[in-house]
Amino acid sequence: MPDPSPVSFNTGAPKRLPVLLRRAWYGLNQTFRQRIAHLGITPDQYIILRWLSEGDPQGLTQRTLTDLMASDPNTITSTLTRMERNGLISRNPHEQDKRANRVKIQPTGRKAFEKARKIAMALQEQLLGTLPPARREKFLDELEAIANACGAVLEKAPGKAPRC
Repeated sequence: MPDPSPVSFNTGAPKRLPVLLRRAWYGLNQTFRQRIAHLGITPDQYIILRWLSEGDPQGLTQRTLTDLMASDPNTITSTLTRMERNGLISRNPHEQDKRANRVKIQPTGRKAFEKARKIAMALQEQLLGTLPPARREKFLDELEAIANACGAVLEKAPGKAPRC
Protein backbone atom coordinates (compact mmCIF):
# COMPACT_ATOMS: atom_id res chain seq x y z
CA MET A 1 0.00 0.00 0.00
CA PRO A 2 1.51 3.39 -1.00
CA ASP A 3 2.32 5.94 1.65
CA PRO A 4 -0.43 8.62 1.44
CA SER A 5 1.71 11.30 3.09
CA PRO A 6 3.26 13.92 0.81
CA VAL A 7 6.99 13.89 0.16
CA SER A 8 8.85 16.26 2.45
CA PHE A 9 11.59 18.28 0.82
CA ASN A 10 12.70 19.88 4.08
CA THR A 11 15.60 17.52 4.74
CA GLY A 12 17.91 20.01 6.35
CA ALA A 13 20.08 19.97 3.24
CA PRO A 14 21.28 23.34 1.93
CA LYS A 15 18.80 25.17 -0.25
CA ARG A 16 19.93 25.23 -3.86
CA LEU A 17 18.65 27.79 -6.37
CA PRO A 18 18.44 25.43 -9.39
CA VAL A 19 16.53 22.79 -7.43
CA LEU A 20 14.08 25.29 -5.96
CA LEU A 21 13.49 27.06 -9.28
CA ARG A 22 12.96 23.73 -11.03
CA ARG A 23 10.46 22.52 -8.39
CA ALA A 24 8.59 25.82 -8.46
CA TRP A 25 8.47 25.95 -12.27
CA TYR A 26 7.48 22.30 -12.64
CA GLY A 27 4.72 22.55 -10.04
CA LEU A 28 3.37 25.77 -11.54
CA ASN A 29 3.56 24.45 -15.10
CA GLN A 30 1.84 21.13 -14.32
CA THR A 31 -0.90 22.75 -12.24
CA PHE A 32 -1.60 25.32 -14.94
CA ARG A 33 -1.50 22.62 -17.64
CA GLN A 34 -4.20 20.66 -15.77
CA ARG A 35 -6.36 23.73 -15.22
CA ILE A 36 -6.34 24.83 -18.88
CA ALA A 37 -6.42 21.40 -20.56
CA HIS A 38 -10.14 21.78 -21.31
CA LEU A 39 -9.31 24.86 -23.42
CA GLY A 40 -7.12 22.83 -25.77
CA ILE A 41 -3.95 24.87 -25.17
CA THR A 42 -0.69 24.28 -23.33
CA PRO A 43 1.10 26.65 -20.94
CA ASP A 44 3.60 27.59 -23.68
CA GLN A 45 0.76 28.31 -26.10
CA TYR A 46 -0.89 30.47 -23.44
CA ILE A 47 2.31 32.48 -23.05
CA ILE A 48 2.56 32.99 -26.82
CA LEU A 49 -1.09 34.11 -26.88
CA ARG A 50 -0.35 36.50 -24.01
CA TRP A 51 2.62 38.06 -25.84
CA LEU A 52 0.51 38.41 -29.00
CA SER A 53 -2.35 39.99 -27.02
CA GLU A 54 -0.04 42.48 -25.35
CA GLY A 55 2.20 43.16 -28.36
CA ASP A 56 1.99 45.04 -31.62
CA PRO A 57 -1.54 44.71 -33.06
CA GLN A 58 0.09 43.98 -36.46
CA GLY A 59 1.66 40.90 -34.91
CA LEU A 60 5.08 39.84 -33.69
CA THR A 61 7.81 38.12 -35.64
CA GLN A 62 8.73 34.53 -34.83
CA ARG A 63 12.20 35.81 -33.81
CA THR A 64 10.63 38.22 -31.32
CA LEU A 65 8.49 35.43 -29.87
CA THR A 66 11.55 33.19 -29.60
CA ASP A 67 13.37 35.88 -27.63
CA LEU A 68 10.38 36.70 -25.42
CA MET A 69 9.83 33.01 -24.66
CA ALA A 70 13.54 32.44 -23.92
CA SER A 71 13.28 29.40 -26.15
CA ASP A 72 14.90 28.04 -29.28
CA PRO A 73 13.61 28.76 -32.80
CA ASN A 74 12.76 25.12 -33.59
CA THR A 75 10.55 24.77 -30.52
CA ILE A 76 8.73 28.02 -31.28
CA THR A 77 8.24 27.06 -34.94
CA SER A 78 6.79 23.70 -33.94
CA THR A 79 4.48 25.28 -31.36
CA LEU A 80 3.31 27.94 -33.81
CA THR A 81 2.60 25.29 -36.45
CA ARG A 82 0.28 23.47 -34.03
CA MET A 83 -1.35 26.74 -32.98
CA GLU A 84 -1.92 27.78 -36.60
CA ARG A 85 -3.40 24.37 -37.41
CA ASN A 86 -5.81 24.82 -34.47
CA GLY A 87 -6.87 28.30 -35.64
CA LEU A 88 -5.34 30.12 -32.65
CA ILE A 89 -2.89 32.23 -34.67
CA SER A 90 -2.05 33.15 -38.24
CA ARG A 91 1.36 33.65 -39.84
CA ASN A 92 1.75 36.03 -42.74
CA PRO A 93 4.83 37.36 -44.53
CA HIS A 94 6.35 40.44 -42.89
CA GLU A 95 5.69 43.53 -45.00
CA GLN A 96 9.35 44.70 -44.94
CA ASP A 97 11.48 41.65 -44.08
CA LYS A 98 10.67 38.91 -46.58
CA ARG A 99 12.55 36.34 -44.45
CA ALA A 100 10.23 36.92 -41.49
CA ASN A 101 6.62 36.13 -40.67
CA ARG A 102 4.25 38.19 -38.58
CA VAL A 103 2.30 36.10 -36.11
CA LYS A 104 -1.14 37.40 -35.16
CA ILE A 105 -3.67 36.12 -32.67
CA GLN A 106 -6.95 34.99 -34.21
CA PRO A 107 -10.43 35.26 -32.62
CA THR A 108 -10.29 31.60 -31.51
CA GLY A 109 -6.91 32.26 -29.89
CA ARG A 110 -8.14 35.42 -28.18
CA LYS A 111 -11.13 33.56 -26.75
CA ALA A 112 -8.93 30.74 -25.40
CA PHE A 113 -6.46 33.30 -24.04
CA GLU A 114 -9.13 35.27 -22.17
CA LYS A 115 -10.47 32.12 -20.50
CA ALA A 116 -6.96 30.89 -19.65
CA ARG A 117 -5.97 34.34 -18.35
CA LYS A 118 -8.65 34.18 -15.66
CA ILE A 119 -7.33 30.77 -14.61
CA ALA A 120 -3.73 32.04 -14.65
CA MET A 121 -4.57 35.06 -12.51
CA ALA A 122 -6.43 32.92 -9.97
CA LEU A 123 -3.51 30.49 -9.78
CA GLN A 124 -1.04 33.33 -9.33
CA GLU A 125 -3.14 34.78 -6.52
CA GLN A 126 -3.38 31.37 -4.87
CA LEU A 127 0.38 30.80 -4.99
CA LEU A 128 1.39 34.33 -4.03
CA GLY A 129 -1.13 34.04 -1.21
CA THR A 130 1.43 31.87 0.60
CA LEU A 131 3.46 35.05 1.16
CA PRO A 132 2.43 37.95 3.36
CA PRO A 133 0.85 40.71 1.21
CA ALA A 134 3.67 43.14 1.98
CA ARG A 135 6.29 40.72 0.56
CA ARG A 136 4.63 39.67 -2.71
CA GLU A 137 5.83 42.54 -4.91
CA LYS A 138 9.34 42.37 -3.41
CA PHE A 139 9.45 38.62 -4.12
CA LEU A 140 8.51 39.20 -7.77
CA ASP A 141 11.12 41.96 -8.06
CA GLU A 142 13.78 39.64 -6.63
CA LEU A 143 12.74 36.78 -8.90
CA GLU A 144 12.96 39.14 -11.89
CA ALA A 145 16.48 40.16 -10.79
CA ILE A 146 17.51 36.50 -10.71
CA ALA A 147 15.95 35.88 -14.14
CA ASN A 148 17.81 38.92 -15.54
CA ALA A 149 21.08 37.74 -13.99
CA CYS A 150 20.60 34.30 -15.56
CA GLY A 151 20.09 35.94 -18.95
CA ALA A 152 23.18 38.08 -18.52
CA VAL A 153 25.30 35.06 -17.58
CA LEU A 154 24.00 33.18 -20.62
CA GLU A 155 24.89 36.06 -22.95
CA LYS A 156 28.48 36.03 -21.62
CA ALA A 157 28.85 32.23 -21.87
CA PRO A 158 32.02 31.08 -23.66
CA GLY A 159 31.34 29.92 -27.19
CA LYS A 160 27.99 31.73 -27.34
CA ALA A 161 27.47 33.26 -30.75
CA PRO A 162 26.50 36.94 -30.49
CA ARG A 163 22.97 37.80 -31.55
CA CYS A 164 22.48 40.09 -34.48
